[in-house]
Amino acid sequence: MDLIRHLECFVAVAEESHFGRAAARLGMAQPPLSQRVQRLERELEVRLFDRTSRQVTITKAGLLLLPEARELIARSEALLAAARRIRDGDSGLLRAGLPPDIAGDTVAALLTGFQERCSGVELELHELSTTDQLARLAAHELDVGLIHHPCDVTGLELGPVFRRDLGVLLPREAEAARSAEVPLSALAGFDLILFPRADAPVLHDDLLTTCARGGYQPPAVRHGQGASFVRGLVLSGGAVAFGSRDAQPAGPDADLVWRPLAGTPLAWRHSVAWPPGHGDTAVRAFSDAVTHALGTTTDARPDTPTRPMHLRPAAEYWL
Repeated sequence: MDLIRHLECFVAVAEESHFGRAAARLGMAQPPLSQRVQRLERELEVRLFDRTSRQVTITKAGLLLLPEARELIARSEALLAAARRIRDGDSGLLRAGLPPDIAGDTVAALLTGFQERCSGVELELHELSTTDQLARLAAHELDVGLIHHPCDVTGLELGPVFRRDLGVLLPREAEAARSAEVPLSALAGFDLILFPRADAPVLHDDLLTTCARGGYQPPAVRHGQGASFVRGLVLSGGAVAFGSRDAQPAGPDADLVWRPLAGTPLAWRHSVAWPPGHGDTAVRAFSDAVTHALGTTTDARPDTPTRPMHLRPAAEYWL
């Protein structure tokens, strides 16, 4: 049984309250329409209409099922429309994820670059953690995303990996702020402001493991991501935060300084990710726009990772 076609017959009769008018609306004869409605009733095991020689009245069961039928028809039409756009190489809408640490200048450059490359496609950006992006990609609620590594990339296709070396944002009066480069061990005694572990578990544990190996084990880890919130915590004097060079304070700042880490032990690693077989024109345009935006607004550079880019069985560092 063609469920959608039978539902269209049900909805037409329900809205017209007349088999003849419904048949004319659907461009078919009345007997086949009646037969389809009757078959749908048998399949659903409910009576949808009370019929007399003079009128057709929708039943209570029919009224309850009518909204569901309309929704299924609408979703079917949306699916067919999306399939046509994909077949033609233009999906019309690209749902993309970006991590919260991407700076505003980079987002602006990305939007401009994407429109130059793919002007006929609407780019719908979502600020999402790597964990949320992976979940939405798996659920087909996202078409493409810029994710942090390492993470579980099983079943995804990846674009080039880019690296942004991390420095430290710390109070100006801190002794470590007097150095041109700050070794991790010089941060001893400071709490660390870090994104919640649930946002990117492997990256979170990797970062803390590297800190521990470098002689820095923060007394406490405070969770924060918004630039203003993080700056407020650092201004309290008892905490530091890691960030790339583009995250340093704009203009003179009397209270905070950004310093590179000695030996560049920490970095954000990004790549664009998408489900297999979904690398159409719009996805490629997004990947190219991300590459250009990172290259022009940050100090990101192509990276050939020597460490695993996937979820490992167990983390080395636990709080």
